[in-house]
Amino acid sequence: MTADEILKELEQYGDERTKNTLKNHGAKEPFFGVKVGDLKKILKKTKKNHELSLELFNTGNTDAMYLAGLMADEKKITESQLEDWIQKAYWQYLNEYTVPWVAAETDFGFKLGLKWIESDSERIAAAGWATLAYYAGVNKDEDLDIAVYSKLLDRVEKNVHQAQNRVRYTMNGFVISVGTYIRELTDKSIAVAEKIGKVDVSMGGTACKVPLAKDYIHKIIAMNRVGKKRKTARC
Repeated sequence: MTADEILKELEQYGDERTKNTLKNHGAKEPFFGVKVGDLKKILKKTKKNHELSLELFNTGNTDAMYLAGLMADEKKITESQLEDWIQKAYWQYLNEYTVPWVAAETDFGFKLGLKWIESDSERIAAAGWATLAYYAGVNKDEDLDIAVYSKLLDRVEKNVHQAQNRVRYTMNGFVISVGTYIRELTDKSIAVAEKIGKVDVSMGGTACKVPLAKDYIHKIIAMNRVGKKRKTARC
């Protein structure tokens, strides 16, 4: 399939209710409002396709950009291409999910995450924390720099309530991910979660809520799922 053919198919899948929901969360025209389930119908046809994913992301169409993230080949995409993507990822579905998902599955995802969290841009810093969180979820503990993750927990504890709005959200998610996926740091993550307590984030008038990290981690413990890694960051 070509990028033009995919855009035409995306338009056919467009759903007005989904479009309104995405718009309320920050999506901007042009886009059709395609459900993720329908995006995955197209993905079944294309599989991973590096060049096509780059074309789709460059359209500026949110539906196509999200699909590009699902389609991206983590073995072929480069650091410079992901740097370009994060600059173009203008709202949370893209900068906190789509791009970090792909980045986390690359060999250089940890490096990119550490770089992005230092950005003055709220979007990019939020993407950095999300990338580091997903990276912990898809890599074995023995392949992670546990000492750095421990220091990052300290940083969250110290700075989360003073951070930018969406950075607070992804920092909170980082604590949950580390507590969930890195066994050695589960107890420390709980301690940090207890200290930071409720993290206030403006959700833009939507019904979305910020999970309480302490409760979430304890829920994972109760399910006996601590340390169980994901096959992919993407969903």
